[in-house]
Amino acid sequence: MKHKDTIFAAPVEQMGNFTFDEKVAEVFPDMIKRSVPGYSNIISAIGMITARFAQPNTQLYDLGCSLGAATLEMRRNLKHSDCAIIGVDNSPAMVERCQLHVDAFRGDVPVTIHCQDICDIEISNASIVVLNFTLQFIDKDKRHALIEKIYQGLVPGGVLVLSEKFHFDNDTTHDFLFELHHDFKRANGYSELEISQKRNALEDVMVPDTIEQNKQRLYQAGFTNIDMWFQCFNFGSMVAIK
Repeated sequence: MKHKDTIFAAPVEQMGNFTFDEKVAEVFPDMIKRSVPGYSNIISAIGMITARFAQPNTQLYDLGCSLGAATLEMRRNLKHSDCAIIGVDNSPAMVERCQLHVDAFRGDVPVTIHCQDICDIEISNASIVVLNFTLQFIDKDKRHALIEKIYQGLVPGGVLVLSEKFHFDNDTTHDFLFELHHDFKRANGYSELEISQKRNALEDVMVPDTIEQNKQRLYQAGFTNIDMWFQCFNFGSMVAIK
């Protein structure tokens, strides 16, 4: 049963920082569907990318796996049973529910879910790595090291899928796409209070980069084949191939 996201529906007297706690985990599928334009398209495409680019006897990583949407899509589309999928998230509430979702669907490919900081894990023999709206929550001074670690851990021909919310240096463009995103949330039933309170809660937690900053970081890590394959308003997804 899917629960509706009403976390910010009532006034919050003391607004703390947004956390991926039990309350968020309970309503996360509804929250992300109504908040992130194109999310379902991105998840479907991760399955297509997996079918095409996953290599035999390699590992696939879902970094910041939340409830396992990308993890399960990768497993559904894997053509090689000798692969393994590793999901990592630092939220115990997310990991607990993700494990339940993984266990609920049968599959030939082993999946392990770890409750850990993705900056601390080892990445090796990887043909697919997914960072789905995760990098924007990592401290800015740790982002380059993480991307570099991913590059080093990928096999030749391996793919990184990087989905993010983007900031735009051009104020007109930024404000235009910012308002379109809020129109999207209004159309999905969020009130002005909910939009405002969630924005305040995320302000110090989620710090987006520009598209160029993301590309530059990928180039610096060693990737040479980089492009945006999807964008809707100020959200998008890039692929980087080693």
